[in-house]
Amino acid sequence: MQIYKQDNTFILSNNEITYSFSIEKQRYLRHRYFGKRINASTNINQPYFFDRGFCSNPFPDERDFSLDTLFQEYPDMNQGDFRSPAYVIQTEDGKRVTRFFYKGYKIIKGKPSLKGLPAIYTENDKEAATLCITLEDEYLKAKINLYYTIFKDFAAICRHVEIVNSGKQNLYLERLMAMSMDFAGTDYDVLTLSGSHINEKNINRRHISADTIVIDSNRGASSPQETPAIFLMEREATENFGQVWGFNFVYSGDFQAVVQTGQYNSVRVQMGMNPLTFGWSLKENESFVSPETVMVYSDEGMNKMSQTFHNMYRKRLCRGVYREKIRPILINSWEAFCFDVDEEKCLSLAKKAADLGIELFVLDDGWFKNRVCDKNALGDWVEDENKFPNGIEHLVKEINKMGMQVGIWFEPEMVSPNSDLYRKHSDWIIRSQNYEPILSRCQYVLDLSNPEVCDYVIESLSKVLSKTNVTYVKWDMNRHITDLGSYYLEKDRQRELSHRYMLGLYHILDELNKRFPNVLFEGCSSGGGRFDAGMLYYMPQTWTSDNTDAVCRMKIQYGTSLLFPPITMGAHVSAVPNHQVGRVTPLQTRFIVAMSGNLGYEMDLAQISDEEKEAIKEQIAFYKSIREVIQKGSFYRLKNPQNGNEVAWNFVSEDKKTVIYCYFKILAEPLRVNTPVRLKGLDENGIYKSKTNGICYGGDELMYAGIVSKPILEDFASYVYVLEKV
Repeated sequence: MQIYKQDNTFILSNNEITYSFSIEKQRYLRHRYFGKRINASTNINQPYFFDRGFCSNPFPDERDFSLDTLFQEYPDMNQGDFRSPAYVIQTEDGKRVTRFFYKGYKIIKGKPSLKGLPAIYTENDKEAATLCITLEDEYLKAKINLYYTIFKDFAAICRHVEIVNSGKQNLYLERLMAMSMDFAGTDYDVLTLSGSHINEKNINRRHISADTIVIDSNRGASSPQETPAIFLMEREATENFGQVWGFNFVYSGDFQAVVQTGQYNSVRVQMGMNPLTFGWSLKENESFVSPETVMVYSDEGMNKMSQTFHNMYRKRLCRGVYREKIRPILINSWEAFCFDVDEEKCLSLAKKAADLGIELFVLDDGWFKNRVCDKNALGDWVEDENKFPNGIEHLVKEINKMGMQVGIWFEPEMVSPNSDLYRKHSDWIIRSQNYEPILSRCQYVLDLSNPEVCDYVIESLSKVLSKTNVTYVKWDMNRHITDLGSYYLEKDRQRELSHRYMLGLYHILDELNKRFPNVLFEGCSSGGGRFDAGMLYYMPQTWTSDNTDAVCRMKIQYGTSLLFPPITMGAHVSAVPNHQVGRVTPLQTRFIVAMSGNLGYEMDLAQISDEEKEAIKEQIAFYKSIREVIQKGSFYRLKNPQNGNEVAWNFVSEDKKTVIYCYFKILAEPLRVNTPVRLKGLDENGIYKSKTNGICYGGDELMYAGIVSKPILEDFASYVYVLEKV
């Protein structure tokens, strides 16, 4: 990897990509190139300037030069560029006119951490290098530091921004993007991931036209409605062909992403804080650091882009012992008992689960005092002595004797009105003091901008975890934030609440990770409502969706895989008819979908037949034999569930010797068509033997001619093949 300056041009390169921009007129940063590695020269995309009407000219004698036509790296407002600005800073006199010009640069070995924020990390300085560009407003004595990190082993650039107020007057940040980039031309498609509760990560692709596309969240979470990611691609790009650029904001709160078509054949992409709920006061000598955006380039379609995200996030975003450790197979109590849990039921379910080979029992909602429904007791993290007369500690010990680990559910960011905590600290919730706060799921949101509230959450959870041998925590968050106001913050800091909430949450998670390094934390927000890169920094896996229907999960997990590797996806086999959609699917299909992530079961094992128990026992043994391939291997999408009746994907082990191929036919068809599916990621010169039927195939045969699955006269049919290189 290289970072160097040549003839006023900065060039960042590694073996796969090049990123380049230059300094124009000794003031402005002009974007030149982000794409496949080239033998970079200072003539990359050299522009031609023209005198155009309605274009302001910062140099009166040069009417052909205007910021409104320049491809920029970090555009201002009020300087003549009327496209979307990357930042807006208000001064004490109420004006929003600033003049930040290029001041200098420095090159940093490795990658600096972002204080209090999740971010990609390096384990030594040889893995990356960082360029810091400084812009300065000489009148305000304020600086903008733009950080660019390029990596040795990833086709990615990380960008974030720091605003420093070195002047005497207070400044107010109204808008702040972590990155901005202008692309030449408009012949692109944009792909986003959107949805709703139990319908997360839908793939939406459309052509860019003469307008602006904005995706955002103002819900206090990244949200199931929108994912903080934008994918820009050539119109002819496919899963395995063409140029693709992926942008992902490493943040779990409110965000905004913009794709804007310029008037002179250009496209601007931006990602950062949502200006609707973001604001920040900077007093003298104060600074603000934005979360970062990961920018990935692929010259071989969407799948290669996803491979980069997967490898980077699995190895340099997820942390702790579970980054490399195999994840356990679990049984969750929720769909078996809901709130009606007790010691006897839990021990009975755990015993049945242990007999089947399940490794982790998770005690879900309903275990704490007065928690008989969703109206009570959130915030009072004390075990219910009526349900657990011998205590949770005794329950854990008894289940440990069965050879199983134990996990427990919390929803620490919330409080019920009917709780001891709320009766004692009604001022600890997010609310306006002028109105009655709005309930959602019969609960309020705790004000995590208040350090005292954060300390309470840390200590109350630590008390439970310290006295038990719990090795897993399911961390839930079941409502979004309304009434955005704080008793704790001063009046001129109220606009900071949304971001300060996230900083408080990140602080809590960081402290709990330090105190309990051997606990596996799984994020959840009514399923995938906060499945984002920011949370993976603290919790290496996320409950992908409350929707456990196998057919729905094919689409949800497929969309999630654009960014996140299978090892980060919690996926369970549940009972039928399915709780969310009422569909009845075969046990085998439910299993193959769930085993394509972190496998779990969520059902009352006392209610299933002996035949089903034996099938589950065989499933678990099979999954254990291939688990390392699923969790640590490379994932390839083959058939998109949004495009037809077939779904397929395959996994390839890290040593390239084992292939797991999964195929699904959603509805039976009267015409038994033999359609070959072409596998990906194999050694085309290798020979692979099927462990299912003993047949040997050439790697080139499997990838270019394909493999045909025998039709079954059954809806929701599925196959899984294990192929070993011989």
